[in-house]
Amino acid sequence: TMPKEPAVLRQNILDTTAAILACGIDPKKCFLFRQSLVPEHAELAWILGCLTNVPRLLRLPQWKMKRTSQKSEGTVGLLTYPVLQAADILLYKSTHVPVGEDQVLHLELAQDTAQHFNKKYGEFFPVPKAILSEL
Repeated sequence: TMPKEPAVLRQNILDTTAAILACGIDPKKCFLFRQSLVPEHAELAWILGCLTNVPRLLRLPQWKMKRTSQKSEGTVGLLTYPVLQAADILLYKSTHVPVGEDQVLHLELAQDTAQHFNKKYGEFFPVPKAILSEL
């Protein structure tokens, strides 16, 4: 949600990929891809954003904290980031999502969004459940 210099962003992508591989993720056993190269993430985020009300997003504590830390009124990207997270989850019809305590409310938004979409358009998205780690 914060502008980055293109060279820094490219290096961050490479560093993150290296860290994922160093953690033992085996690309022969899973798909490893750059989300920004998959336009369906942004497309679904747009659709879900049209179903999400602004007051709900304004109540999320991450919005309040980050807006304060940015010493501004916040950006649309920051406000709608949880909708993109919901799209990331729902696009793959995920049934379970590992989350930390700080992301539970964002997952609840994804759950509510899936239920709202299904009610309006018919059963399509599974309602994802949280997998909370003690770590």
